[in-house]
Amino acid sequence: MKSLLNTHVLALFFLSIICVPAVSHSNPEYAQQTGFECKVCHVDATGGKLTKNGEAFREDLKAKGIYRPLSTIQKVVRLIVGYVHLLMAIAWFGTILYVHILLKPAYAAKGLPKGELILGWLGIVILSITGTLLTVSRIPAWKIFYATRFGILLSVKIFLFAIMVATAFIVTFVIGPKIRKQRTSIPTQPKARMTFDDLPHFDGTENRPAYFAYKGKVYDVCLSKVWKGGTHFKKHQAGNDLTDLLKTAPHGEEKIWTMPEIAELTPVETKPEKPPYEKVFYFMAYMNLIFVFLITLVIALWRWW
Repeated sequence: MKSLLNTHVLALFFLSIICVPAVSHSNPEYAQQTGFECKVCHVDATGGKLTKNGEAFREDLKAKGIYRPLSTIQKVVRLIVGYVHLLMAIAWFGTILYVHILLKPAYAAKGLPKGELILGWLGIVILSITGTLLTVSRIPAWKIFYATRFGILLSVKIFLFAIMVATAFIVTFVIGPKIRKQRTSIPTQPKARMTFDDLPHFDGTENRPAYFAYKGKVYDVCLSKVWKGGTHFKKHQAGNDLTDLLKTAPHGEEKIWTMPEIAELTPVETKPEKPPYEKVFYFMAYMNLIFVFLITLVIALWRWW
């Protein structure tokens, strides 16, 4: 374990050294700092050879210690790191959108899906590492974070990401155990009539029966090969009403009719008060959804504003 940790530390150090800049390339951020158009500093407006004004500005940057360009090898490495960063951001954001928009936060509030948790934390770790390397390659001095448009937008993006990581920690290690404790304390014996509040306790995890509801009926999928562990192809968790989700399924309701019907689903006359930790979970869930759109807006401002 220790040798594996040392290997990861050395690999991270090696990538950090490679990503540190060392040869010049055209950067529109310089134009944003001065307010001049690119053609003022470059003979060709797309970059390349410098004019006398460009050479003077470059010397000024060197004197201030903020001239940190990239070599060809470093550009290739940064491209690879940036590509991994982008792929993981898509996967991470996609998971958040899938859970919050298609499945709804109530789905996760009944028990944090293990697959989404693993993907979420994997995304956080990889995004943190690749984001740090990309920042090192683009930010030569601390003042860039507050003195340039690029740096300010990057600071906002890092701040939002840090809040999302903090909420992920709270949900995983504080709220998650409370949800599991509440669920294991409730008996899971089937009844002829079940309510929406009864259903989540039959999710097929931790040796509990696996049931789901469809159009007011409750079906038993304990013996189904496609519902191992209470999960249907790692997408749908037992213990939920899947009436609306069937619209996105590749099969029709005839597959559901082959499952044993064990109970009727009846509405709850009085809706119980949600515990405080569940309210906090809903707040963080929707806050993170908003942050996804805000971070995407920051990226859009970088590229197209």
